[in-house]
Amino acid sequence: MPFSEFIDYLSVEKNYSRHTIHAYSRDLEEFQQFIISEYEQEDLLMINYSQIRSWIVSLSERNISNRSINRKLSSLKAFYKFQLKTGNLEYSPMAKHKALKTSRKIQVPFSQDEVVEVMELLEEDSFSGLRDRFLIELLYSTGMRRAELINLKLANLDLTAEIIKVLGKRNKERYIPLLKSLTPSAQKYLDARKEVENSQSDGYLFLTEKGAKIYESLVYRIINSYFSKVSGKLKKSPHILRHSFATHLLNQGANLNAVKELLGHSSLAATQIYTHNSIAELSKIHEAAHPRNNKN
Repeated sequence: MPFSEFIDYLSVEKNYSRHTIHAYSRDLEEFQQFIISEYEQEDLLMINYSQIRSWIVSLSERNISNRSINRKLSSLKAFYKFQLKTGNLEYSPMAKHKALKTSRKIQVPFSQDEVVEVMELLEEDSFSGLRDRFLIELLYSTGMRRAELINLKLANLDLTAEIIKVLGKRNKERYIPLLKSLTPSAQKYLDARKEVENSQSDGYLFLTEKGAKIYESLVYRIINSYFSKVSGKLKKSPHILRHSFATHLLNQGANLNAVKELLGHSSLAATQIYTHNSIAELSKIHEAAHPRNNKN
């Protein structure tokens, strides 16, 4: 069955990003292929929960994590919720479904020393070197998401006012203040950018050496490459740099609500996951400094 009405709903009414919409479409198509293969049935409106359960089992047998399975089922749940809303269904086959149990993912941030070491490694003798320095400094000093960074336009950056406009999830705009220390690397990159920009550039801030818009895997490779030289942590990604931004701010006593606004979170609960590392840091300081602590 076509999913066009549901996809239009996600795009127009829910204002989801292209990446999110693609994920929903992929999950629904995968489920439909399973139903066709196993039950010779195409109409997803005629599905019962036992068929959904069999899909869950098949996913699990392929060693797909519970976290990934839950995400796929979330797409399915949203699809059937839409069908209820439009009157195509009277009862959702997902009504009694409970999410699979998952272990809590521990995100280990980079230390402040590791970030400093990376900054010292960055060279400024080429376009890519100037770009990488500004990119890493911008990610670490603003905490923006990788997708937000990729979609930045030149017009979003105002060095005079020391502010940058970011388009976040569901096209929600927010303004993030820039540190004064960012200006030199920003200006050097902007000067170098003029030499590579062309018809492909389309006003985007971060470009490849060929003048095209930068892309997700390249941003990941940049972060992973530099931080692999200074950190033995298992995960070295743009998200960990965002995580480090939030953790370091909280360790320095930043207000949780302020960090929430900087990160572009819609609820405080999403920001509170970063307080675990902050509390651990406070605990170390407390233990080392309190007079009642027995020191050998």
